Amino acid sequence: MDFLTFDLTEVDDGVSSLEAMASTTSALHAAVMGEVQRVLDWAWRRYPASHGPVDDGMVWDHDLQVTIEEGGWHTVTLTLTGNARFVEEFTATFANGED
Repeated sequence: MDFLTFDLTEVDDGVSSLEAMASTTSALHAAVMGEVQRVLDWAWRRYPASHGPVDDGMVWDHDLQVTIEEGGWHTVTLTLTGNARFVEEFTATFANGED
């Protein structure tokens, strides 16, 4: 990953959040969104029928926010929430560049 760096926050009951933010010029926005798509594609492939609120028993969920700020800067925030297994696999995959 060139733009997204995920920070892990461990929450109660084995649920954790992974959050990344990138703020770039409009010229680099497509590259950032490509990284977002790569992450989401991985999650959908690995856990295709288990996306939704983790509090309701699902394995993973996500929130994607995109804002355009003054001067044409694009800020992308991607938050993934998942159970311990999801977070372990995510970390192993993206830390090793296996995605």
